[in-house]
Formats: sequence, structure tokens, C-alpha cells
Amino acid sequence: MNNKATISVNYNSASKHTINPYLFGHFVEDIRDHMEAMLAFPLKDMDFESEAEGSSGVSGSWYAYTNGRNTKYALEASAPKHSGRAQRIRILSDDEAYAGIAQRIALKGAKNYSVKLVIRTSIEFKYVIVEAVDRSNQERLGLERIEVNSHNWREYETVLSISRDCADAEFRVYVPSEHPRWRDSVSTGMLWIDHVSLLPEDHIGMVKREVVEMTRDLNAGMMRLAGNYISAYHFEHGIGPVLERPVMFNEAWGGWTSKYFGTDEFIAFCRELKVEPLICVNDGSGTPEEAAAWVEYCNGGTDTPMGAQRAANGHPEPYNVTYWEIGNEVWGAWQVGNVTGEQFARRMLPIIKAMKKIDPSIVILACGHTDQEWNRAVLDIAGEHIDYLTLHLYHGYNRFGMDRNTPADERYKAMAAFSEWTRLNLEETREQIFANLKHCHVKLAITEYNTMYYPNNIRRGLPDEHTLGAAVANAANLNEMLRASDLVQIGSFSDLVNGWLGGCIRVGDYYADQYCGKVPGWSGQPLKVYGTPTYEVMKLYAGRDISHMLPVKVECGTFAVQSNKPAPINLDALPDLDVAACTNKDSSTITLFIVNRSLKEVTAALDLGELQADKDTVLYEITGESEWDINSVFAPDCISCKSSSIPFEAWKAGYPLRPASVYALEIRTK
Repeated sequence: MNNKATISVNYNSASKHTINPYLFGHFVEDIRDHMEAMLAFPLKDMDFESEAEGSSGVSGSWYAYTNGRNTKYALEASAPKHSGRAQRIRILSDDEAYAGIAQRIALKGAKNYSVKLVIRTSIEFKYVIVEAVDRSNQERLGLERIEVNSHNWREYETVLSISRDCADAEFRVYVPSEHPRWRDSVSTGMLWIDHVSLLPEDHIGMVKREVVEMTRDLNAGMMRLAGNYISAYHFEHGIGPVLERPVMFNEAWGGWTSKYFGTDEFIAFCRELKVEPLICVNDGSGTPEEAAAWVEYCNGGTDTPMGAQRAANGHPEPYNVTYWEIGNEVWGAWQVGNVTGEQFARRMLPIIKAMKKIDPSIVILACGHTDQEWNRAVLDIAGEHIDYLTLHLYHGYNRFGMDRNTPADERYKAMAAFSEWTRLNLEETREQIFANLKHCHVKLAITEYNTMYYPNNIRRGLPDEHTLGAAVANAANLNEMLRASDLVQIGSFSDLVNGWLGGCIRVGDYYADQYCGKVPGWSGQPLKVYGTPTYEVMKLYAGRDISHMLPVKVECGTFAVQSNKPAPINLDALPDLDVAACTNKDSSTITLFIVNRSLKEVTAALDLGELQADKDTVLYEITGESEWDINSVFAPDCISCKSSSIPFEAWKAGYPLRPASVYALEIRTK
């Protein structure tokens, strides 16, 4: 069924405020497999931090590689100053065996990998082998011999050339059977391994090149380092020589916090992308002194204690991090240091004071909530001392009393209505901010948002969070944020890479279940890196030349959501089209973001009044055959953004907009 619509733009009344490019920011969190997917290291458990499974005596993701009947494995203390543990291997000479450790990994080739080993051996050992083979046929992909020259701990490096891609490879570190034998006695036949890492030569700051390149295309503006784990994170554990950094258990999500992506690496990532860093400090288990030290580490001169430490770590110039967030979802029972709004505000005041004493120019973001009682307490107690209040907006089926048994069309329409909740949350928070002059200067930062499906504790195939329909909902959310951009100036889409249920960039087909950890992929293509439909939306919005909002009036059909429980918003007649109109700095271009939320085609006629426009417009379109279409390792470009030239006269007559689709229309003015 075709529906008709009219879009009228008032090009003479551009907003006085400027749209902040930080509105299209992104979010890095050490959650589930986010770091594993983002970082370029193919090996896991590089410092033998994990417990041995069963009675094998072999750490975590590693397993024994030996044909010796009497080879013994055990975990011991690590090398001096290093973290994790050391893997000890005892090889009996009489076995005349090879012995070492191995791990299943995915490798790209033809490519060189830097290999780093920290090992010690008993004096009989002269060399060890590092090798990669295809597990399916034992084809050798690369082999290097490393000469060992000390009974003491030493760091060894070599380059391993991998001949081709292999999604199911085995990497080995071992003493070969042809190694000259030794007499078995108390102290012979011993190999200790403290650290093993592989890093492809094309990495960018230890991040996968594909991830950096795709993130660069997002034109993010701002990158946030935060999340649930931050409330138990101590930044000093993530600075300095990497191997000397302690291993930290991830108290929020289980597993190990990545010591390979600390403050210096995050700043380097932001600098590479030319985006502004936003750092969330630990107010859960941390102290004001710790928060101040983090500011000093980033912004202090070399004549300050932490600035000197930064310089000693190879970064003499201050990072000048401006934006600092205090508290991540402190209102949630899942958060370390969970308190009431009043308790949080009072706890925050000495943190702000300590941070500002180090650098008075920093901008402070404080943890807010969709619960206005929380916001009232925070603003009343600390509003004069903060610059931004934060919101996290994760809308899901639970708002409508729906589940997976609800008919698919009804589930989609509920998702398309999520932006109505966003508008309600923004309006209520705006009212709270302007309730008192002492905090009416405060702006809003949506430091986490995404379209979510609940219940989400059981994954069944491809997650709904990554469908075209989810991208439609996220685009409508962006339109709401644009309309409120006088107040909302920062946004952080959750998450950047894999992560929990978000991840606008996907690596492989692993999905991290909220409660049950990582679910293995099934495709055999763990090396594939691609964008979700929402990746296409984020890139589309952030890539447009927009500076000011324009008033727009839309006359169109409506749809209804059959909610199974009462809602504070009217769900009976929701507009099919969601339109946000913008112009650039010199008013030479009008950009319309048009989201067809409905399940029907809509023919939209454009009315610009007396405005003279060029004869051709540029239309960017994100669409598919179904609202449930999804990008995957098998079809990474199923949903992509396509552009075309459309005569302006076609818009005046009426142009067809496909169901469940996202558009950006650029009109050059005369």
C-alpha cells in the first residue's frame, strides 16, 4: 500500500545554536570480546593469566603440544616485574619427544607477524621453534627458529611470515624432537614461557587495521572510554611497560581487563582517528586522588609527578584531555559503588574539586538517569559544578511487554517507536535542568545508546540488534538528538566493535551473550570485518555537512503499536516519516534526514516554498528487501548506503520512499 506525504521546510529560520560534531561519537568498553575483536593480537592468554583447566597444568586458551609420555606442565610465578604467570614445561630426554604449547587461532596472510617471547630454559636448550600450521591438513604456514642464549629470563623477538589466510590455524611454541638430547637429572629439560605474542605488521597502534580504517570512515568526532568495568578500573595498572602492567580481573564482565589498551593506547587511537577523547573516571572503587592523578597523567607538564611518569613512558607532550565523565550507571545494582543519586552527588563533589585543582579547564560530565528523581538530586547538590549530565538510552521490547512470541510486524513497529521514548526522556530531563537557574547551564550527553531487544539472555542465530529495522530505530534516535541539539551535544553509540549486543563494527560472527559469555561463531570466517546496517547509518549522518537545524513540517500517514502494558506516550498514531532538516554554515546546502519507519512505501513530496534549488539533488539511501535483513560474514554488504542523483522536480512531484529505510537528501541552494 502506498501512502502520500508532504515535507515542508522553512529555510529562513535556521537555529541559532550549532550542531556539535561530538553528537556522532562512539564508545570503547572492555566488555566481553570488544578488545579481543578490536586489537590486532590473534593470540589470547598471552601472559598465562588464566587458570589451568582440569589437571592439565596448561593455562587457559593454550593446550599441551607434545608426543612425550612423561612431559609435565605447571603454572609458576611470572618473570620479575611481569604479570600473569609462567608456563613451565618439563621434558624428559628418554622420551625423545617434541614438547611445548599450542593455541588455535585465525591468521591473515600473506603477512609478517612480529613474535615476542619471554622465556628461560635449563642450560641444555639451545633453541625453540615457533610455528603455525593449518589444523585441517597440517600444512605449514610459517616457521622460525629462535636461538636461546640464557638460563635467565630474556625477551626474544623474531618475524614469522605467514603464507596465506587460515581461519583455523594452530600456533606452536616448542622444543623439537630433533633437538640434541640431555641427561635427565634434577635441573635438566626445563622450558619456562612468561609471555607469547603475535602482532601483524600492518597493525595501527596495536589495533586491527581494518577496524581503524572503518572507524575513521565514521567521522566520530569523539571517542568515549568507559563502561561498567570502569567502576573497578585503576588507570595506573594500564600505563607503563606493557609486560609489567598487572593483570586485572574484569569485575563487571568476567575474564581479564586488557592491559594492552590502557590510557596511552586509547589516546593514540583517538589521535590516529583525529577525534576528541572522553575518559570516564572510577568513582566506584576509586578516590578523588586517583581521579586527579589520571587528569595529571594526561594533562600535566613534565614538572608534575604524573606528567613526568607519562614522559618516562614515552609521551613527553601533554595529552590535553578536556572531557572527563564521573560515574557510569552508578544508579545500577550491577555497578561497583552503586549508590543513590544524593550519595553519588555528594561523593562526586570532592572528585570534581581534586580534578579541577589539577586542570581548571576540564569539562565535567556527571552520571544522570532517565529517573528524574536521580537527576533532581544530582543537579540540586552538584549542578553548579558540572557541565554535562549524561543519559544512557537502551530501549527494548520490555517497554511494551513483548517477547519473541509477539508477531514480527508488531515487534518491528515497537522498535520503530523507540525514538518516542527518547523524546520523552530528553523532554523530562530538559525540564529538570531548567528547573533552577543554578544548573540551567548544564548540557546533555547521551554517552550510551542503542536499539536493544529483550529478553537477550539467549541468542538464537543472528541478533536482531543488527537488522535494517534496528538501523531505522537508531536513525530515528539520531533525529531526536538533532532536534534537541541545543541541549544534546555529545553522543556515544554503544559499542564500537563487537562488545555485548551492540557493536556497529563486527569482527567474525561471534556474539557475546549478556549473561553467558561469548558464543562461538559457526561460519568458519572469524577474520571477516564488516559494518552493521547501523554502521551505515552512523557513517551517513556524521559524514554530512550540517551546522544548524531548520524547522520542518511533515504531513503523512501513521502506524500504531499494540503495547501489552501501559506507556507514558501515545502509541496510537505515530508518524510514518521521521524527518530532521539541517543546513550547513553558509546555507548553501539543505540536508534532510528522512526515516520511513513504516512497513509501507511512502511517496513524499517536498515543499521548499520560494527557495531556488539546483536542478539535481543527491540522495543517500539505506534500504533492503526486508526490515529483518542483516549484514553477516556471508553477506557483509547486504545493507549498504547507496547514492544517486535525483531531479529536484521529482521531489516536488513526489518521490517513493521504501518501507523501513533511511535517507539523507542533499539539496544545493541558489
